[in-house]
Amino acid sequence: MNYIWCGMILFSLIVAAISGTLNETVNAAFAGAQASVETVLSFAGVMCFWTGMLKLAEKSGISEKIEKLLSPVVRRLFKKTDSEARKYISMNITANMLGMGNAATPMGIKAMSALDKHNKNPLYPSDDMCMFVVLNTTSFQLIPTTIIALRAAASSQNPFSVILPIWITSAVSIIAAVTAVKIMCKFRRMT
Repeated sequence: MNYIWCGMILFSLIVAAISGTLNETVNAAFAGAQASVETVLSFAGVMCFWTGMLKLAEKSGISEKIEKLLSPVVRRLFKKTDSEARKYISMNITANMLGMGNAATPMGIKAMSALDKHNKNPLYPSDDMCMFVVLNTTSFQLIPTTIIALRAAASSQNPFSVILPIWITSAVSIIAAVTAVKIMCKFRRMT
């Protein structure tokens, strides 16, 4: 993969030199590098904040209460899990529902690690691991904060008007994804 990236960079520099836009290309590369560092640092700050919030939720007992609230759904979807995995799955679902985006990532990583402890074949993900990835990807958002913020920044007259369509499409995508995972897992067990 490194060879491919190096080849693309060298090719773009050669084309820029031939076309006479080498200065603009180099300036754009440095501007992109600066923007990527700023983006990574901003994500790191958010990730640290929400990881700390997760620790507070664990210490205060909130994560156990959230697990009990979501327990009927989580137990039905994840049949071979323990309480540790269910706790992190529940916290991940909650973070996604509240539109926290990157806040769900640390909880998702911990949930996947807990699910992996019960995986009998380390070369392939378990059915529960597949279900978790799909649920995490097609998450239902009660408050789509990112979309609302983008619409407000773009001077939308009513930035909240997208909530109902987002709820509908999220629900349909979750139902379709969960159904597909259930079918594929049954098919995998048959082969």
